[in-house]
Amino acid sequence: MKENKLIDLSMQFSVDILKLCERIKGHSSVKNQLERSATSIGANIHEANYAHGKADFIAKLQIALKECYETEYWLELLIKAELVHRDDIKTLCANCGTIRRMLIASINTSKGNK
Repeated sequence: MKENKLIDLSMQFSVDILKLCERIKGHSSVKNQLERSATSIGANIHEANYAHGKADFIAKLQIALKECYETEYWLELLIKAELVHRDDIKTLCANCGTIRRMLIASINTSKGNK
């Protein structure tokens, strides 16, 4: 059940990121990087559910976690470059953090069950 919630959260997060990027004027390279890393989170979580064993499952979740950290970087860059206001993406940042914590917990649980 936890993975389903993770899939749902990461899908909605991807949608929200795409909508954010539509509102940002210019800076296509930054928007592209943000879109790629944010949507990769959900894609890797989804792919993990079809993994070829426990090690592959963990590897896919670890990739998703790395993409989550990268996405947090791009969101912070948007704030520091004053392309968005922190208050406008506060929910996005919080959701990214929630997904990150869930990924860490899932990875740790999976490693413990090896």
